[in-house]
Amino acid sequence: MKISKNLEAVESTLCQAINTVGRKRSDVTLIAVTKAVSNEVTKEIYDLGIRHLAENRPEGLQAKKTYLPDNDIKWHYIGNLQTRKVKQVINEIDYFHALDRISLAKEIEKRAEHTINCFLEVNVTGEESKHGINPSEIEAFIDSLQDYSKIKIIGLMTMAPIDADEATIRKAFSTLYQLKNTIQVKGISYAPCTELSMGMSNDYQIAAEEGATFVRVGTALFKD
Repeated sequence: MKISKNLEAVESTLCQAINTVGRKRSDVTLIAVTKAVSNEVTKEIYDLGIRHLAENRPEGLQAKKTYLPDNDIKWHYIGNLQTRKVKQVINEIDYFHALDRISLAKEIEKRAEHTINCFLEVNVTGEESKHGINPSEIEAFIDSLQDYSKIKIIGLMTMAPIDADEATIRKAFSTLYQLKNTIQVKGISYAPCTELSMGMSNDYQIAAEEGATFVRVGTALFKD
C-alpha cells in the first residue's frame, strides 16, 4: 500500500473542494476508517499524522486501541451498534456516529461513564436499506433526550445513496446541512448540533463543499 501517496491525494482533493466554497482546511476533520485494515497498516496512517480513527466493531476497536498509542488518538465508532454491545464500546470512544433509536440512547445513558459526543444518524433519502431516523422525527427525538445526561448531540450524520449521481448526493448532503441548522439555532444545551458527519471515499469532496465538518474516508486512504 502506498498510504502516504494516498493521503496526499485525499488531502489535495479535500483542500480543492474546501477552497472552492471558501472554507478553511481546519473546518473539516479527516477520519481514517481503519475497519478493513490491520493494526500495522493503521499504525502507518497514525505515523503520517492522522489522529482521528474509526472502527465499526468492538473487537477491531479494542485491538487497535491496544496496539496504538493511547494518549492522542480520537476514536470514532461508526456503523450500527447493537444495544447489547454498547457496554463494550461506549467508554472506549470519543465520538459515536450512529445514534438512531431511543433504546440505544437508553443503553448509552446506562453504560457511559462520561458524556458521549453523538451524531444523530438521519436517513435523509428514505432508503429502506439504511439505518437512521426520518428527518421529520429529528426534533421529537432530540426533545426526548433532554434528561439523558450522558448524551450530547453534537451534530447529524448521513450516508448518501451508493452509486448515485452527483446531483442526488449533493441534495442529500445539503438537506442534512439545512436540518442541522434548524436544530442549531434552537440553542439546546445538550444538542448544540454544530457538526456534520457526511462523506466517504467516493463522495467526501462533495460533502466538504456542502458543509461537512467530519469526513469518513477508508478505501481512498488504504487502496493498493
